[in-house]
Amino acid sequence: MLAKRIIPCLDVDNGRVVKGINFVNLIDAGDPVEQAKRYDAEGADELVFLDITASSDNRRTVVDMVRAVADNVFIPFTVGGGIRSVEEIRAILLAGADKVSLNTAAIKNPNLVREGAERFGSQCLVVAIDARRRISSDNGAYFPPSVIEAPDWARDRRNSSDNGECSTGGYFANGECVTGCWQGSEQLSRWEVFINGGRTPTGLDAIEWARKVEQLGAGEILLTSMDRDGTQDGYDIELTRAVAEAVNIPVIASGGVGTIEHLYEGLTEGKASAVLAASIFHFGKYSITQVKEYLRQKGLVIR
Repeated sequence: MLAKRIIPCLDVDNGRVVKGINFVNLIDAGDPVEQAKRYDAEGADELVFLDITASSDNRRTVVDMVRAVADNVFIPFTVGGGIRSVEEIRAILLAGADKVSLNTAAIKNPNLVREGAERFGSQCLVVAIDARRRISSDNGAYFPPSVIEAPDWARDRRNSSDNGECSTGGYFANGECVTGCWQGSEQLSRWEVFINGGRTPTGLDAIEWARKVEQLGAGEILLTSMDRDGTQDGYDIELTRAVAEAVNIPVIASGGVGTIEHLYEGLTEGKASAVLAASIFHFGKYSITQVKEYLRQKGLVIR
């Protein structure tokens, strides 16, 4: 049985570690180098360093910061954000990172995953998948979760609203017209992939995309539930398990940790190979040592 890994995440914006809720409302969480040194000393298995606005702002990760972090830690270190070419992958690895994480660039140019894996090895290539839950019906029509939460009268009324007709020919729900056909109890879960720091929907199904990146040569998947990000309500276990069961490469669960129990659930019920967390570590709620002791007591093999 492979040992499970505990991975703190350093989301960085303008040179500072930040943390938000659902990818917005960011608050400062410290200096990345100092945070990295602390986690190394506490016994973290790896670190993930993500420049969260690099892709959306069309700029590359600051290599000097990567080098500063890498020079101060002695555990494997993944770097992502704004990496768009094989040359940039090489620069990040030369700066001291053990792995690179591709997200937006992998969607726009899937061959980048293949080229990177062929040149540097699959063990260096992580594909990050940011996914948001959608609801589907038998006929392929998709709805955001808010439609599910609409009252019965809103879901069942075709082509109408409080003051007239629904011009889209769909259903009136939560104050707007929604196209497609509502299938009552025939709802199926689906997760859509987002890019540019969670700002841009792609229309890609997260499970299908996970299978694709494995075929392209990715050595690992960093899977984040955008719905759970920063909420401290726990991982999206259904999403995590679905992706972990769909691929044969390690899956890192991310998004929503609030308690030690959530980490255990991600590794057991979610079938993740590793669990990533930010808020509970950055703000001192738990230490890496506490987490590892708890998981060992629960019978898990931890590094």
